[in-house]
Amino acid sequence: MGFEIVQVDAFTDWPFAGNPAAVCVMAAPADEGWMQQVAREMNLSETAFLWPLSAEGSQEPGLRLRWFTPAVEVDLCGHATLASSHVLWETGRLPAGEPARFLTRSGRLSARRLPDGWIELDFPRVDPAEGPVPEGLAAALDLRGAPRWAGRAGDDFFVEVGSEAELSALSPDFRKLAELTAGARGAIVTSRPERAGVDFVSRFFAPSAGIDEDPATGSSHCALGPYWARLLGKTELAAFQASARGGHLRVRVGADRVYPQGQAVTVLRGELV
Repeated sequence: MGFEIVQVDAFTDWPFAGNPAAVCVMAAPADEGWMQQVAREMNLSETAFLWPLSAEGSQEPGLRLRWFTPAVEVDLCGHATLASSHVLWETGRLPAGEPARFLTRSGRLSARRLPDGWIELDFPRVDPAEGPVPEGLAAALDLRGAPRWAGRAGDDFFVEVGSEAELSALSPDFRKLAELTAGARGAIVTSRPERAGVDFVSRFFAPSAGIDEDPATGSSHCALGPYWARLLGKTELAAFQASARGGHLRVRVGADRVYPQGQAVTVLRGELV
């Protein structure tokens, strides 16, 4: 018998937008090499695999959750966590009012359904620190001028540019950017918005992890939330990720945690044979 696999568009409330993730819910752990091959076959920015912790002999409640790009396993992924939670509730594997609890490479994470139907993730907070970035990063990102702010946010480089128009016009050299971000995860680029209804906009590039541009990235908002909360003086923010598919998020910023929020839509169900 094969494994069910579900494709979900995350950080959107309609199909074919946001960020697609594949979710494979299993009864027991799988071989790491097999999971990487499945992720390569799915060829999405992330494929999530989850199984009960009890299948590992643990007495703890919850599920193991692992995320793979087509190229590597990653430490943290927001949109595939949101998609996994959505699948658990949609299929009745988890009661609608019960939080989803996961053990991951980034520790314990959880998700809960809000009264308005959005899903809120409980993720670690990352505070960007201003500092030097690799020489050539601005050119590789296709920046038109000097960034307003540059530094690091955990494993990512973090850059603020002058306008949403400049952000949208970026056409990075992904080969060069992959070289410059080797040993890091990727590059977050953000700006103040020109569109109504949001507090900031962003894009995220991770070619060294096999993802030239990620359509909608929950984990980047672990840093974007605190950055814009400090600048704007507010702890609840609305965000738009200005990729070709687009992604709508809300972010609640706590003292040591960040709570990205989004919606999700199932677009495909299949079976791995």
